[in-house]
Amino acid sequence: GHLLDEKFRMVDGLQSSAMAKRQGCEPSVFKRGIWNYIHCMFGIRYDDYDYAEVNQLLERMLKVYIKTVTCYPEKTNSEMFDRFWKQFKHSEKVHVNLLILEARMQAELLYALQAITQYMI
Repeated sequence: GHLLDEKFRMVDGLQSSAMAKRQGCEPSVFKRGIWNYIHCMFGIRYDDYDYAEVNQLLERMLKVYIKTVTCYPEKTNSEMFDRFWKQFKHSEKVHVNLLILEARMQAELLYALQAITQYMI
């Protein structure tokens, strides 16, 4: 558990200020929007989060990219990566991809733990 927490914190600690500035928000708000959007795709919703914020923070093309990487990673290619947000550095795009992968892994772990718990009952 400790190693997973550290892994999630490390990705969360990476800087993404240029992308957040473009969206007119703080980096933590931008990252939380991406994270919660991905969890929402997996049916995980948080009562204390306003999901209207996702539509304000994430433009349509970014949401399409996030959904493709999250739900259909086999359809992701270098051309798609290069097309998405051309004005940003590769390092910033890689950071978004790391957020996507970690949020997906956390959602999958939540489902796995739920299945184990149900089995044990």
